Amino acid sequence: MATFESLQWLSRFLKETPGDPEVGGKSRQVPNACWSRVHPSPPPSPQLQMWSKEMGSKLGLERPDGRVLGGGTTTPGMDPYAQRYGGHQFGSWANQLGDGRAITLGEVQLADEVVELQLKGAGHTPYSRFADGKAVLRSSLREFLCSEAMHHLGVPTTRALSLVTTGEQVVRDILYNGNPAPEAGAVVCRVAPSFLRFGSYQIHAVNGDVETLSGLVSHTLKNHFPNHTAADDSGRIAWLTHVAKQTAEMISHWMRVGFVHGVMNTDNMSIHGLTIDYGPYGWLEDYNPGWTPNTTDAGRSRYCYGQQPQIGAWNVARLLEAMVPMMDEPELLHGVLEAYTSTFEQLHNTMWTNKLGLGPWKDEDEALIRDLNALLQRVETDMTIFFRLLCSIERPSVEHLEDAFYEPSTIPRNEWNEWLLRWWERADQSPDRTTMLQNNPKYVLRNWMAQVAIDAADNGDFSVAEELHVLLKSPYSEQPEFEASWFQKRPEWARHRVGCSMLSCSS
Repeated sequence: MATFESLQWLSRFLKETPGDPEVGGKSRQVPNACWSRVHPSPPPSPQLQMWSKEMGSKLGLERPDGRVLGGGTTTPGMDPYAQRYGGHQFGSWANQLGDGRAITLGEVQLADEVVELQLKGAGHTPYSRFADGKAVLRSSLREFLCSEAMHHLGVPTTRALSLVTTGEQVVRDILYNGNPAPEAGAVVCRVAPSFLRFGSYQIHAVNGDVETLSGLVSHTLKNHFPNHTAADDSGRIAWLTHVAKQTAEMISHWMRVGFVHGVMNTDNMSIHGLTIDYGPYGWLEDYNPGWTPNTTDAGRSRYCYGQQPQIGAWNVARLLEAMVPMMDEPELLHGVLEAYTSTFEQLHNTMWTNKLGLGPWKDEDEALIRDLNALLQRVETDMTIFFRLLCSIERPSVEHLEDAFYEPSTIPRNEWNEWLLRWWERADQSPDRTTMLQNNPKYVLRNWMAQVAIDAADNGDFSVAEELHVLLKSPYSEQPEFEASWFQKRPEWARHRVGCSMLSCSS
């Protein structure tokens, strides 16, 4: 097994794109650059608490102590930096943002790919603005568990390698309401091909720095999309179409499992079509397409569950705008947005026929699915449990689905039985249960589940987090030993609990 010192470290991003001549330093504007070198802030008492054996094996690493992964030290070959990018936040251009609490240790050459290792919560960078660059245990545990859970759900995502508690207290105002309080500090090490975002390209286009934009695009295609070229318009369009389709695929998976990202700003959109930056995310408990877990977005619900496909298109359009300076014929970019829309529509239709076990899509399915969506919103209905129970229904009767409803006495039984009969007949009285079970998970990381793990971890007990880590590696399996604890509707105590129904961008 390898050690951090023996890994084959690369610095392609630093060597191939322009950077900040100053190392570290105070928060500031960094024009005409893609990155700034920084040093992690050594924590007082780093302790490795969570470790992904899967990612460790992928890297060839045995479980280490918490020094390197907590930001306490670097090893030869590492060249830490923070990335500079911009972004649209809640629909408005925010200009320079950047890695305010993320520090990349470097890239690692593996047998068949290169991955980037990044510490989240390891200290101040030039892009931290008024913050300290630290992270708390609450948000770190949520990111560790969710990124690994999403991978096993089949959702494109960054991965997590480790979680290290730092032994220090970090002050946070969890709901931004003037009540700051100290919390345990922690650092997550996350892994991806890169952490390039739509905003990585936007910042240079908006600032008129076409030279840096062109250089970044060249680096991106050379290292991450080697089958594409930026030599001419057709090459650029082919690459951007690939990015758009990957984004559509990612969001179609979000919709399939009931995941709500919560903060789909363009700086949180991966150029690889990966789910990144797990903050105020959540899974639908009640099937409410208008629900968002993000308190900052509560008034507008811009990033609610039902809006995610449209926001994906909006974000792709902003990326395309950033590419206008590189195009000889910018009007060709319209075709990329059309590719996103058509790809998502196709994937979305397939998603529904898979969830319902119907086989190939038929035009008549549109009305069936529309009516299903309306019924699911009539009374409080648990999305995950409903679709999982539907996988094993023996006859078209809502009686088998009662455990999915929060108040069985309110079930519109006649309407449900009518719909179930339509579905049953459409499936020729034999829905494809194998496909249904592969597309309707039994276990997802509900916010209340994460909160139970956080409450225990705050008292030094990571056994609940470890149990969830094991459970969520097999989300489509029955795992009867976990049913009583985790195959359950949201408990009443979690309905209005901070961290369950209410989350902020600090989450």
